[in-house]
Formats: sequence, structure tokens, C-alpha cells
Amino acid sequence: MFKDRDEAGWRLVERLRDTVVQKPLVLAIPRDVVLSRKLRSPYQPELATGAVTENGEVYLNHFASAMTDVGSAYVEAERGRQLDEITRRKTAIRAVRPRASLADRTVIVTDDGIATGATMIAALKMVRAAGAREVIVAVPVGAPDRIDAIRPLCDQVVCLLEPIDFWAVGQFYRHFEPVSDTRVLELLREYGLPRTKWEHPAAVHA
Repeated sequence: MFKDRDEAGWRLVERLRDTVVQKPLVLAIPRDVVLSRKLRSPYQPELATGAVTENGEVYLNHFASAMTDVGSAYVEAERGRQLDEITRRKTAIRAVRPRASLADRTVIVTDDGIATGATMIAALKMVRAAGAREVIVAVPVGAPDRIDAIRPLCDQVVCLLEPIDFWAVGQFYRHFEPVSDTRVLELLREYGLPRTKWEHPAAVHA
């Protein structure tokens, strides 16, 4: 159990601190250089039937799609809706943090947890296509079967908790309030500068 995203993030930092990587770059889903959005089930909006990345590539979770009887017309319409939202966010975020080149770099892709894995899988495909040398997935918590599904798509997975009794990412945080776009932009402006080593953001301004 984590107190909040901040604690979870620093526990990941401790786990990754001794990891030797070449030209590292940390990317967060969904509001960083990796912009992706889940494709929502028409009946259960919190259930991801798939995901779409900013380049329009779609990944479908076929099990979830079959379970909710999602047709191709709905998927295409939902893809359009989520691409519109990605475009809106990209305009704001890239004004603060331009997209970095991933070519020949070790890319660490992180999220606050993995439930269906749809957005992570879509993001990993995009990162690989962008020429990353090595891809590491780092998450605080994930459903064990979804973590297993992700392993073949990256070079290493760092997951602090893989509980068998997994229902939703939020159940493993005492505080899991939504993070607004405004707050994300504030954090990118304050801490979104390059670093050469793992260090707490507060140390940058010390």
C-alpha cells in the first residue's frame, strides 16, 4: 500500500537507483512525452478495451473487447474522441516540454499502476518505433497477468507490488485523487529539467 503517488514514485527511484543505463530518459503515461489514452468500454467507462497513442496507433485488449461486445464502429468513434483529447493535451504539454528524441536511449516508461495494460502496451510500441535502445517499465503496482503480458515488449520490468487480489490501481493508494492538467503543467515547469542522476526534485533548488 502506498500513501500517494509521490511516495510510490520515490520507492521506485530507490529500486532503480543502482540500475546502470545508457542515456536514460524517464517518460510518464499519459501526460508526458508518451501521450496515450485508453479506449473506454461503452458500458464500463473505467474499463479499457484498448488504447490509442498520439500517432493514431491503436492497441486492442481483445479479451476486454469481447467481454463488452465492442464493435469496430464504436472503436473508431472512441479512437477519434481520444485523439481529440490527446491533441488538446499535446498542445499544452509540448509548449512546456518539447518531445525528446528517443533514438539510441534507454527509456524508462512509468505509470501509477497497470490494470489492463492497454495504455502501457500502446506506449511501448510507440517507444520502440521511435528507436529506443532499451526500454524499462517501472510501475508501483500491477496485475500479475498484465505484467506478464508486458514483459516480452520491453527489456526489463520493475514492479514493486504484484498482488493476486487486484481490482483497480486505486485500491493500493490511500490517496489517489485525479491529477489535473493544470497540476501536471505546474510540475513540468517546476521540475521538468534534465538531471544526470536520481535525486529528489527539492534538491535541484537547494
